[in-house]
Amino acid sequence: MKFTREVKTGILAICAIALLIFGYTFLKGKNLLENERTFYAVYNNVEGLIASSPVTINGMIVGQVVSIDFADAKGNLVVEFNVDSDFTFSKNSEAKVYGGGLIGGKSLAIIPKYEQGNDAKDGDTLQGRIEAGLLELVNDRLTPLQEKLEAAITDADTLLNSVNGILNVDNKNNLNSIFKDLSATVKNFKVASSSLNSVLSGNQDKLNNTISNLDKMSANLSKVSDSISQINVANLGKKLEKVLISFDKISNDLNSGKGTAGKLLKDNKLYDNLERTSKQLELLLQDLRLNPKRYVHISVFGKKNAPYEKPTDSID
Repeated sequence: MKFTREVKTGILAICAIALLIFGYTFLKGKNLLENERTFYAVYNNVEGLIASSPVTINGMIVGQVVSIDFADAKGNLVVEFNVDSDFTFSKNSEAKVYGGGLIGGKSLAIIPKYEQGNDAKDGDTLQGRIEAGLLELVNDRLTPLQEKLEAAITDADTLLNSVNGILNVDNKNNLNSIFKDLSATVKNFKVASSSLNSVLSGNQDKLNNTISNLDKMSANLSKVSDSISQINVANLGKKLEKVLISFDKISNDLNSGKGTAGKLLKDNKLYDNLERTSKQLELLLQDLRLNPKRYVHISVFGKKNAPYEKPTDSID
C-alpha cells in the first residue's frame, strides 16, 4: 500500500505536533507516558519555589512542581505538583517548602503520614508548610547581632565623646600627677616587699618553730576537746542538781532555825549568851595576864597567898 505525499505529510505533521505536546508537557513537569498523581498545596509565600523544582519523599525525588499560581484575591499561592511513585501516604500529610542555600533553590518535600483508609488520591490538596532556609536562618541570626553591634558602636562613640570632654588639659595634668603618685607608691611597695622578704628569710627558723608550736597547741586543744566531749554531761548535771538541792535544804534549815547554825542565826538568847561568855573569857585572860600570882602559887617557905581582890571591870 502506497501513501501519497499528502498523507505522509499529514502523518509527519501529526507526529511533530504530538512530540511538541509531549515535550512541552515534559518540560512543564508532566510525563504523559507515566501514571502520575497530581496534588495541590496552598501557601501564603513560596519563598522562591519555581516550576520544575523537585518533589521528594524522605529525600528521594518522586516528582516535580508543575505550576504555581494565585489561589485567591488575598495573594495566597497554590502549588500544583505531581508524584510519579506508587508510594501511599495520608491526605493529612504535609507539603513542606524547604532549602534555599547560596546556590541551590527551593524544593518541595512531602512529609508523609500513615493513616489506613485515608490515603491521598489524585487531585487532593495537602497541608502546606514553609521551612526557613539557610539564608533566612542566617538573616534571622544576623539581624539581632547587627542591632546589638550598632548599639555598641553608638555607645562607644558616646563614651569616646564623653572621655574627650573629660580629658581636658587640667584633667590630663591631674591624671599625670596621679600616675606619678601611683608609680612612687608601687616603688615603696617594692621596697617594703624586699624588706619583708629579708625579715622572713632571716627569721625563717623562728617562724617554723612558731608554726610547730601552733600545731602542737592545736593538737593539745584537740585532745582537750576530745576529753571534754567524753565527759558524761548528763551524769554531771544530775550530780550538780543533787548538790543544789542539798544547798537549798541547808538554806531552808538555816532560815527556819534548825540545827546549831540555824539556832545561832535565829535564837537571840543563844547569841547573847555566846557574846557574854566571850566577854568573860576575855576578862579572865586579861586578869591572868595582869595578876598571874592569883592563879599560879609558888611558896617555898610556906608564905600565905595574898587575898583575892575583885577586879573593877568584872562582870556580875
